[in-house]
Amino acid sequence: MKNVNINTTIPVLGPARIPSPLACQGAFCDSKTRFIKDEYRISVDVRVDRIFEGNQKNIPSFELAGPREKIYFDPSKLKCAVANCGGLCPGLNDIIRSLVLELYHVYGVKTIYGARYGLQGFIPEFGHDLIELTPQRVSGIQNTGGSMLGSSRGGQNIGEIVDCLERVGVGLLFMVGGDGTLMASKAIGDEILNRGLKISVVGIPKTIDNDIFLVSRSFGFDSAVDVATLAIKGAHNEAEAYPNGIGLIKLMGRHSGFLAATAALAQPDANFVLIPEEEILLHGENGLLAAIERRLALRKHAVIIVAEGAGQNFFEDKAVEHDASGNVKLKDIGLFLKSEISDYFKSKEIPISLKYIDPSYIIRSLPANANDSVFCGLLARDAVHAGMAGKTNLLISFWNNNYVHVPMEASAGRRKKMDPSGKLWQSVLESTGQETLFNG
Repeated sequence: MKNVNINTTIPVLGPARIPSPLACQGAFCDSKTRFIKDEYRISVDVRVDRIFEGNQKNIPSFELAGPREKIYFDPSKLKCAVANCGGLCPGLNDIIRSLVLELYHVYGVKTIYGARYGLQGFIPEFGHDLIELTPQRVSGIQNTGGSMLGSSRGGQNIGEIVDCLERVGVGLLFMVGGDGTLMASKAIGDEILNRGLKISVVGIPKTIDNDIFLVSRSFGFDSAVDVATLAIKGAHNEAEAYPNGIGLIKLMGRHSGFLAATAALAQPDANFVLIPEEEILLHGENGLLAAIERRLALRKHAVIIVAEGAGQNFFEDKAVEHDASGNVKLKDIGLFLKSEISDYFKSKEIPISLKYIDPSYIIRSLPANANDSVFCGLLARDAVHAGMAGKTNLLISFWNNNYVHVPMEASAGRRKKMDPSGKLWQSVLESTGQETLFNG
């Protein structure tokens, strides 16, 4: 990535003086090789020319995640809490289960609360009791989709959330969610700091869109690609089965086209991939509609993938609406394109067979696939290691093939977008051939 001005320092609640329970477990007894030192760091950028263009002694880097030799919290006295917010995502139950098992069996923390329905679970007026999470209670939840804790959207009163944490005696809070959740986590951490409390806040990034800043990959993305490829296969089979058949698939991706692009490469049957990073030209000789017509004349069928955040410029005259979390509600580009394509070919008296597929909520609610399940376990265990060491206001990120600590303030409120000149998008253009089709 291009160098950005970020502070990579991880805050700590205080000195870690308690020997870790991991110091003598099984094959690791009397061995210090398992532990990670704070000075073990991962470079923010892997490009040598960019790393060394400045001061070689001050290379931007992240703390390497993993267990520390000394921990801050006394496990016998610590109470933890887990909350997940926002949309559902494959792997949420894997995260919850791994957090509980690591805390309970590895560190010996016996009191772990789950907040029902996101941050609402901390607000008395909603009436959602905290539930106690034990290994028995989380047994087998990784085999089901959704979240055993439920979820919610919407900005809750930060002061009331911290009041609840104080009242219950929580010392370590795990927040699982996307950008909105990370923003809330940062606000909770700031309020904790203002009150002078010793409560650690650790985030685990979650989004199918894979658009969290300073996070190479978020859990749920791999599972989403798997299911999206099935939708592409179905659209392609439907399109091929009829003269002038068109398969149109809408996939997730509010601000970035990572899912649409990756799925198109995983199942290379698409002829057009439309993403938020690239403006859609609809009409005219070089527009999408004419390109589809040329494709049908050439091959008698076409498959189109559109990310949900693409083409929002077509709705600039529409009223802007917001969801409970304050996010702008996207207009439905899938139904819009379905209507525009149908009207275009009707005006030309060209019969078509158009099939529209939107698998979004099927994808969101499914269990994680094997790769994501493994990934969730790694993220959750490193989140526990960081929190037990007294580190706070950070998220666990997969970065440059390593698991690292990223300060929340460096990531929250910023989006990762696909580079239109980068390898991923250029590979999509080569795979689909859509540049040639658009250029006539």
